[in-house]
Amino acid sequence: MTVRRRVVAGIALAVLVTSCGDDGGSASSATNRANTVPVATTTGAATTIPATTTPATTPPTTAPAGRNYDFTKPEVIATGLSVPWGIAFLPDGTALVAERMSGRIVQLRAGTAPQPVMTVADVSPNGEGGLLGLATSPTYAQDGLVYAYFTTTTDNRVARFRLGAPPQVILSGIAAAGVHNGGRLAFGPDGLLYVTTGDAAAGARAQDLANINGKILRIKADGSPADGNPFPGSPVWSLGHRNVQGLAWDARGRLFASEFGGNAFDEVNLIEPGKNYGWPTVEGTGNNPAFVNPLVTWSTNVASPSGAAISGDSLYVAALAGARLWKMTVTPTGLSTPQALLEGQFGRLRTVVTAPDGALWVATSNRDGRGTPTPDDDRIIRFAPTP
Repeated sequence: MTVRRRVVAGIALAVLVTSCGDDGGSASSATNRANTVPVATTTGAATTIPATTTPATTPPTTAPAGRNYDFTKPEVIATGLSVPWGIAFLPDGTALVAERMSGRIVQLRAGTAPQPVMTVADVSPNGEGGLLGLATSPTYAQDGLVYAYFTTTTDNRVARFRLGAPPQVILSGIAAAGVHNGGRLAFGPDGLLYVTTGDAAAGARAQDLANINGKILRIKADGSPADGNPFPGSPVWSLGHRNVQGLAWDARGRLFASEFGGNAFDEVNLIEPGKNYGWPTVEGTGNNPAFVNPLVTWSTNVASPSGAAISGDSLYVAALAGARLWKMTVTPTGLSTPQALLEGQFGRLRTVVTAPDGALWVATSNRDGRGTPTPDDDRIIRFAPTP
């Protein structure tokens, strides 16, 4: 069933301040965000969607065969973390994990406890802010660079550094607030850095091309706007976003993004350069020719989608308030109807990533003030691929 709902700008702006923000989870905030019946729908499967432009290499014309996981056999590989957010892998297969509240980066090695490797200076864990996304340079073996998105007392910013060395800020002035800080970082198949920024509780920013909030940005490794961006001289790749926190590319080079809605619908969108995704004028599917409809929408009480990962021909999205992992098949024309996995088994799920060995890693977010943590939280759970 296709779900349609138009939310006018004035209403959307009014609820921005009164709604719970993005992470959901508390009893009162969950009620404010969504009083609708839980719904997960595909809204764009009938429309052919083109490949993302300007890839560094020609992507395959067909998706790889699906990779399967046995979700009945979780392997807990880390416990006692302080709200893990970003996860990035090093060439040796070990992982770096950003702790939102502490500002620490810890390293995970097989069979050993998490080892702190550095604390990022100037991190201010205000509300949903703190140390958020991590990415490692595509040429890490040569330059040793790690990229981080974090909140300070004045803004959100992106910095790069070698582990243990002082960070070099490459992008600053991203408005910060207690909610809607964005924060996901990922290098795309074109070798460029993609950055998600939230509207910082002011929806009008998402429609203002002169403002970098409420956008997906595409920048060079030094923070300057990438060549070939749709708005010359601007880092903006797409606009009209409330709070994107998941980025994933398929084998065709197409970029999918998971996004928190307001009080009605969360979304997965196909991101194309220069396109407008409607916030705050439209939430969910508006069928407004000025804006791009999402491929999938959920009622917010079953989603609050954060991290996203593609493994084989499947897109996985971690859900916070929904406390589950959503799985969708990536098709040439869109996404299949979402399937819920791990419902309520591990609480709030923040991040999902595909490890170099093909395993799927999922990070919980039960110590963020909105969950009910167990003594072992927060955890990272590994699911091995099946033969």
